[in-house]
Amino acid sequence: MARILSTTTRHVSLLHQGWELTATPPGAVARPAELGGVQDWIPAPVPGTAAQALRDAGRWTLDTPAPLHDQDFWYRLRFEGDGERTLRFHGLATLAEVWLNGERLLSSDGMFTACEAPATLTGTDELFLCFRALHPALQAKRGRARWRPRMIEPGTLRFVRTTLLGHMTGWCPPVHAIGPWRPVECIEHTGPPRVHNADLRATLDGRDGVLDIALTLDQADPPPELAFVHVGSIRAPLVWDGIRRLHGTVRIANVTPWWPHTHGEPALYPVQVEIGPVRIDLGRTGFRSIAVDRGADGNGFALVVNSERVFCRGACWTPVDIVALPGTREAYRPGLELMRKAGMNMVRVGGTMVYESDDFFALCDELGLLVWQDFMFANFDYPADEAFLGAVRAEAAQFLDRTQASPSLAVLCGGSEAKQQSAMLGLPPAAWSQPVFHTVLAEESARARPDAVYVTNSPSGGPLPFLANVGVTHYYGVSAYLRPLDDARRAEVRFASECLAFANVPEAQALAALGPNVVPVHHPKWKERVPRDVGAPWDFEDVREHYLRTLYNVDPLIQRYEDPDRYLRLSRAVTGDVMEAVFNEWRRGRSSCAGGLVWLFRDLWPGVGWGVVDSRGVPKAAWHALRRAFRPVQVMLSDEGVNGLAVHLLNETAHDVHAILTLTALRQGSVPVRRIEHPVTVPARGALELPAAAVSAGFFDMTYAYRFGPCPHDVAVATLTDAAGGARLADAFHFPQGRPLDRVDLGLTVFVERSGDDWLLRLRSSRLAFSVHVEDEAFLAEEEWFHLPPGTDRTVRLVARHDRAARPNGEVHALNGLSPIRFKA
Repeated sequence: MARILSTTTRHVSLLHQGWELTATPPGAVARPAELGGVQDWIPAPVPGTAAQALRDAGRWTLDTPAPLHDQDFWYRLRFEGDGERTLRFHGLATLAEVWLNGERLLSSDGMFTACEAPATLTGTDELFLCFRALHPALQAKRGRARWRPRMIEPGTLRFVRTTLLGHMTGWCPPVHAIGPWRPVECIEHTGPPRVHNADLRATLDGRDGVLDIALTLDQADPPPELAFVHVGSIRAPLVWDGIRRLHGTVRIANVTPWWPHTHGEPALYPVQVEIGPVRIDLGRTGFRSIAVDRGADGNGFALVVNSERVFCRGACWTPVDIVALPGTREAYRPGLELMRKAGMNMVRVGGTMVYESDDFFALCDELGLLVWQDFMFANFDYPADEAFLGAVRAEAAQFLDRTQASPSLAVLCGGSEAKQQSAMLGLPPAAWSQPVFHTVLAEESARARPDAVYVTNSPSGGPLPFLANVGVTHYYGVSAYLRPLDDARRAEVRFASECLAFANVPEAQALAALGPNVVPVHHPKWKERVPRDVGAPWDFEDVREHYLRTLYNVDPLIQRYEDPDRYLRLSRAVTGDVMEAVFNEWRRGRSSCAGGLVWLFRDLWPGVGWGVVDSRGVPKAAWHALRRAFRPVQVMLSDEGVNGLAVHLLNETAHDVHAILTLTALRQGSVPVRRIEHPVTVPARGALELPAAAVSAGFFDMTYAYRFGPCPHDVAVATLTDAAGGARLADAFHFPQGRPLDRVDLGLTVFVERSGDDWLLRLRSSRLAFSVHVEDEAFLAEEEWFHLPPGTDRTVRLVARHDRAARPNGEVHALNGLSPIRFKA
């Protein structure tokens, strides 16, 4: 059933105010009447969680999260209403009972399944929700699994339909999801017709958009007046099929298709049905086509949107607040807008998280973000009995039906790492397949969303499901497996639905949230927040320090001893440098790779987490690096050995780009020893690869491959500027002998200006400045952690951190600068 936003014969009231919460020992209270002696009730937000209510009351903290699955939690609400209603619960976590006026109305045992029941209200009514303790249920003996994952505890969670958040030691805080985490509604039907379900199928047929629509109604009387569907400005009749069903097809000639924002406009069309005087709002949809290009060898995985191959890049999503699990537009918008701003065009909701609400998909539709959606299954050997598979089918059907009209939903995936888990534990290939993935979820996806791509598991596709050069992989060659940067090419990655995990260091203000006495790097609280694989004798800080050593040629131990501040600055920069280098490799025209999604987008709690955005929603240095790597119009450099330096130009837009390519070789970061200007036209949706020798007048050893004497330069800078207006489109840097990070006088100047309501920093340097970044307690730099070539002006907009921010007052740093440059408005 497609999402029905509203109908003029239905009134929906949110039951979201006045709730209270109490906790009781497991099983001690069987029914609401036995709660009479309980006095300890606290206010409770709904939608929300028990942890959220306890946190708001000062009885629970994310800093030291107490376990909650060993208690029963009761919610109560007194509300007014009279007559026949429907009570609908969009999400109850997890073993739940609903009681109305002392009588049990329904039970639910799945966090991800909405449920409803008819109710007769008497004027003043009392509603109770009971959430039974999960631990006793998990201790019950059940069937034996073929394998048991180490990262998730306890193993009996495979029987329960609840989130794995809070149960993954090593990278996720132990926060247990309990309570009415999605809205509770009281629905009154004021007259016929009553829509039972709506089916919307939006497709792209050549240049035309086609919408197939069918409505099933609950009514016994003959059809009323004529019925029509409105799609944008088009009005078309619907046909009655008997007395309960309406259907029709609308064709829109020369429709504006829906595109991911990197490639075009995410065009949306409102859909409304009129049946006589009744209006039914079905929200908005978009017209697009999605297919998979497997490549000439059949081993690839590239998404083709509207007949155009799209390089998908982005990150894996985490809930905005792991305690409250909010599902509102206000909660989602800042993060999703940061994704779009960084040039990301895909977000993956992994199988260890939660299904996000309708508002999440509505925003992805609007912002032009493709969604890779895992069903909420990960790592386990799941049951295959009829009852469990039936519950899975109902869960999948509900999710797919409510997101049916969403054009952003592009990939549906059975779950995360179940195939990989069994294969890595040495089980035979026959054990890698499970009915939940290969039958139930595949069938439901084909039924409701045949326009989306279905993948049985992430990763999957090769003779071993985790191989990089076949199908979909989780690529950690560069990062966890400490491979050199050239492994990104050697591995022949096809599509990385997870990749590039690092302990990314946030800015100083974020680290202050750990406490005044938490000193990097070996304080227990610091190390507690560093992600790790359970049982491994290393963590992802060790991974980051490996690349500090190999890329920057510094000893992390000595840096921590002698200059801890510089250690943190280098640590912030290096993970972004690695990510940018890998994506530059993957995006070049001859690359085998068609996409990569960084693990993760946002930290789950304060600390040095996997996120490229910290737990407050503030971008880290890695986010800024990805923003550069993901530009739709891009220039990149690659060292091709004795074949010299290659210049790669990309243009994902629908129009040709006429530009000037400037290639400059600098000695000591300031003296140009070779400068080349070359006009280029990068075709729409196209890529060019130019050997530097092809645009150079004579031989110049840009890569220092031939080693005829000392290297004449320490950096090559490629700049792409608009041919008409001279605006900088993109730049790239190549260091033939590594990054020269010795601190020198850069001649860096900083000026603060006011432009309307904005504050601007104008920067200029006499020498190449590395990883330029801004520190200001009241303002954030919209762009930072970039390299600034000599003689180049760069304007950086400052964004207020809060409403109290008045005037900029801070410092500009560069990794190779002798000292920071102060600025003050």
